[in-house]
Amino acid sequence: MSADRGRGAEGGGAPAFLNVDPLRDSYREAFVEAPALRRSLATAHTALLCIDMQYLDAARGHGVFADAEAAGVPLEAQDYYFDRLERIVLPNVHRLQEAFRAAGLEVVHTRIRSLTRDGRDRSAGHKRLGLHAPPGSKEAEFLEIVAPHGDEIVIDKTASGVFNATNLSYVLRNMGVTALFVVGVYTNECVSTAIRDACDLGYYTTLVSDGCATVTPDLQHAAITTLKDRYARVLTTAAAIAEVEELASREAARVAADG
Repeated sequence: MSADRGRGAEGGGAPAFLNVDPLRDSYREAFVEAPALRRSLATAHTALLCIDMQYLDAARGHGVFADAEAAGVPLEAQDYYFDRLERIVLPNVHRLQEAFRAAGLEVVHTRIRSLTRDGRDRSAGHKRLGLHAPPGSKEAEFLEIVAPHGDEIVIDKTASGVFNATNLSYVLRNMGVTALFVVGVYTNECVSTAIRDACDLGYYTTLVSDGCATVTPDLQHAAITTLKDRYARVLTTAAAIAEVEELASREAARVAADG
């Protein structure tokens, strides 16, 4: 067999088949384009899920980033992460939250926070990592620009996966939520886990690509590429807001017609 077989036209680099995802079309049909799932979005049963937008992991000089270089996060990665957060992600998440509120849709927040001051209730993984945001701590506070309003629901967790470590799905089902738009940090960790679990639980899931961040562009790209058309649709903030506004308009028209 030729050494160049299966490679690109130039005969170099990675084999061409490595750039193909043979299952993506079938996943897209099952989890993204399925009529039953799209109908769940066509109702008002849609919520925005904001993952871990708090001082512990999204603020300079706090929590994970109090001594990030010592923890293995180089300065270049910190600069990339906070530049993306401050210029792009936080303003976009704020815009999304306002759009959902204006449409009368739920905005749900998760954060890493223990139940106890000493953190004895934390997951084994968080204990090993030394990851701790006790009640009343700065690390447990949400960043002001994306903080909850009024009685918006807040789900505390001490694990990566908010669905497998809390009663979030029970709460969403009680409110009739069947479709989720997901934003937050880190894209390749808690955000990705939430999206995969939500998909497995039957939610119609949308990742807002410019509403999430992680510490390197490679991790950001890899996470979004893996999730796209397999576990979630991927939309920009502008496209997501346009869709939410359309939902609100359709709902208002339906109510008026029923009136």
